Amino acid sequence: MDSRKIVLLVGALFVAAITAFFARTLIAGSAAPQAAAAGVTAPVDGPEVLVATRALPVGTILDATALKFQPWPKELVDGAYYLKAQTDLRTLQGTVVRNAITAGQPLTQGALVKPGDRGFLAAALGPGMRAVTFPVSAQTSVAGFVFPGDRIDVVLTSTVPGGGDGAPLKVSETVMRNVRVLATDQRTDNSVGEDGKTVVRTFGTVTVEATPKLAEQLAVAQTLGALSLSLRSIADNNAELEEAIASGRVKVPANGDAKAEKDMLVQLASQPNTGRSTFATGADVSRYQRSTVPGKPPVATIAPIVEGPTVRVARGNTVEVVPVGARNKNTIISATPPAPSIHGATANSPAQGNN
Repeated sequence: MDSRKIVLLVGALFVAAITAFFARTLIAGSAAPQAAAAGVTAPVDGPEVLVATRALPVGTILDATALKFQPWPKELVDGAYYLKAQTDLRTLQGTVVRNAITAGQPLTQGALVKPGDRGFLAAALGPGMRAVTFPVSAQTSVAGFVFPGDRIDVVLTSTVPGGGDGAPLKVSETVMRNVRVLATDQRTDNSVGEDGKTVVRTFGTVTVEATPKLAEQLAVAQTLGALSLSLRSIADNNAELEEAIASGRVKVPANGDAKAEKDMLVQLASQPNTGRSTFATGADVSRYQRSTVPGKPPVATIAPIVEGPTVRVARGNTVEVVPVGARNKNTIISATPPAPSIHGATANSPAQGNN
């Protein structure tokens, strides 16, 4: 190989090495700024708007934990959004979601129904649910510490008439569980005082959300005795979840889908029921009270005492004592027996002579 070819080959290798070095330098230099930019969140240039902190299905009664203000790009701000500079969060507590809102989505003024607006109660009801109102007192309504949006149990206290001794049975039983409160008296929102705290007020009626079957049962329960409210905890009840799964009221997703399991828990949390009814009698409170009602003893039937002559009338296996002179099937019973007949004629008819 001549020297000219050798020089050209070495020069080509040198140029290739320099090209590869510069290409590698350019790639490494462009990746570093991108990585640095990925770790830094650019500030959003826009006003703060009201967004949902969690998914809000239709009929949700809003509270302070369901909303927050978040910066939003000014070119995407709509005129129906709630701006922080123009919105008081206290005025939105107790409003009802008309349209479903996803977590992080801005709230629009048309998506909420305020208390007192037309159709507020209908918007607060879930699909297939009914609103039922029944009377309560200060003692049976947790002294007014029940507010719209809370969930309660309904307890029926009644008196069962006594048996043989006439003593009644005192009993109370939880007839409904996990019932959502829609309104107390005619208030569908929580009144807030000047200090920002919720005002506690007693009320005489409560309106709850129930299925059509529970609405019928509530109507009957009002005629059986006094209804009391038992306020439920906000925390989830694992025992009720296990019972609902065992009874088939909720279906566990077979594929382990996290979203399907979350929907199952939401369904259980919003579903009133009458299962697993518990009760307490007077004997559970006092040893001097009864736990059951004894049956009534059989009443003995005493035959009436009849004075004067009587006649025993036998009809098959039945023997009846009839006073003399009493009418029995248009027949007068006489104490004097009829005279014996002679050759078929009675004593009152002339006897036939012999021919």
